Amino acid sequence: MRVVIIGGVAGGMSAATRLRRLDSDAEIIVLERSGYVSYANCGLPYFVGGVISDEEDLLLQTPESLHARFRLDVRVSSEVVAIEPVTRTVSVRELPGEATYDLGYDFLILSPGASPVVPPIPGIERAMVLRTVEDVERMAASVEDQPERAVVIGGGFIGLEITENLIHRGVPTALVEATDQVMAPLDPEMAHLVADELRRHGVDLHLANSVTRIDEGGVVLASGEVLAADLVVAAIGVRPDVRLAREAGLTIGAAGGIAVDEFNRTSDERIYAVGDAAEKTDALDGGATLVPLANIANRHGRVVADHIVGRPIRPVSTIGTAIVKVFDLVVAATGWNEKRLAAQGRAHLAIHTHPAHHAGYYPGARKMALKLLVEPTSGAILGAQAVGTEGVDKRIDVIATAIRAGLTAPELADLELAYAPPFGSAKDPVNMLGYVAENLLTGLVESAQWHETRPLAEQGYLLLDVRTPGEFARGTVPGARNIPVDELRDRMSEIDARDVVVICQVGQRGHVATRLLRAHGFNARNLSGGYQTWHTSPAAIPALVH
Repeated sequence: MRVVIIGGVAGGMSAATRLRRLDSDAEIIVLERSGYVSYANCGLPYFVGGVISDEEDLLLQTPESLHARFRLDVRVSSEVVAIEPVTRTVSVRELPGEATYDLGYDFLILSPGASPVVPPIPGIERAMVLRTVEDVERMAASVEDQPERAVVIGGGFIGLEITENLIHRGVPTALVEATDQVMAPLDPEMAHLVADELRRHGVDLHLANSVTRIDEGGVVLASGEVLAADLVVAAIGVRPDVRLAREAGLTIGAAGGIAVDEFNRTSDERIYAVGDAAEKTDALDGGATLVPLANIANRHGRVVADHIVGRPIRPVSTIGTAIVKVFDLVVAATGWNEKRLAAQGRAHLAIHTHPAHHAGYYPGARKMALKLLVEPTSGAILGAQAVGTEGVDKRIDVIATAIRAGLTAPELADLELAYAPPFGSAKDPVNMLGYVAENLLTGLVESAQWHETRPLAEQGYLLLDVRTPGEFARGTVPGARNIPVDELRDRMSEIDARDVVVICQVGQRGHVATRLLRAHGFNARNLSGGYQTWHTSPAAIPALVH
């Protein structure tokens, strides 16, 4: 049996090595267009920044090491230019040059990855992209030449990582994002925290703006502003590399990737597709989606190898869990965000909390912002986001595991998570999300969201800030009245409206006040996440009171 794999790195090499462990006799040939077949793609930005100083640390395996251990026939600088499904052959060009040869297969695995999005704007050829080791070598060499200023186009994962690493190397950097926020997987009130962190570290951030032209000395924005730059990086995003698949007549799915079944087979039963080029099944709605993450590519490779040799397969859908470091912040998300839920018309509840990452009385406790999205009838967890400096990865991983296990949001309160003062709290932040969800789903309390404060006030709701006078003086929601929670019982006669939105700092005191008001006949709603969430949201930008 001969298996030909087009493309290495995560998906292709996982398929190759798993297949060899399952079948010691199969002929396995890996064809890789670049000069490197197995490298840490996610580490490339950190080589640019000098955080990873030795390029060898990025290279996980070589053709020689893969042959020595697995007897794999790995051919780098070998570009597949055509696939012929009828004859089960591929045409291979040896780079550099034009010489080609045909190679037959019994099974073919496509792992071409994704290509950087390069918009058709004048001068785009002046911009660098980051996808391969060769790309990072060119970019690192440019940084070594000490550019005076850099511009990064795109505020996604790679754009933020490149921006951070350029700043780390002492290069003044502007970041341009066409939408009104960085980090598309986040909702706006969470993304605002990331934007603040970028500005705090000196990034010249341009949101809701786009690049219309790249000249020799810089970039021209749609606003007319010109940003000087002798280094421009295009990190606008990636799209599945489906050229070979399309030309071979394979089905391209609705999401734009290669359509595959639960075994990662394409429309040709002898051809599989894995990694960034292949579509995935979304765990929340069962639809096709694109999630360019290394762990999913590795999983794909294993599934394909198992299926080829006839092992039982456990199909797995994706929830899109991701994390990124942005200077001193850690930003993570899993599942759907509120923007996507709203666009799909899916009912949901949003829960905001701002817990410390470990017990507050133990030195070094650091705050984080958590957002949980819940289906209001079943309590199913639809997604979560987290931004903070410590403990973010732990919480998002627990929630991602809960989603995979089918736990409901209230059941987060039941999780027995490791606790000691240096590591967590007796009520872990994840447990607290479960408690809040249970209160909301059972009707014990009702919440209001940051974007509802103004509409509710216009409907006649009283905005009641129950923090201390000092906190109230430092900033509140416009139009709010201040009665501290500890004085609320004695001053309830001052409340001249039956409908009330209760505001505190993060929602905890607001919960106490809301319960008290409801017990006395008021229609009270607690502002989710309190003032802490409101003042980082778009609602605060035009009317923040200090």
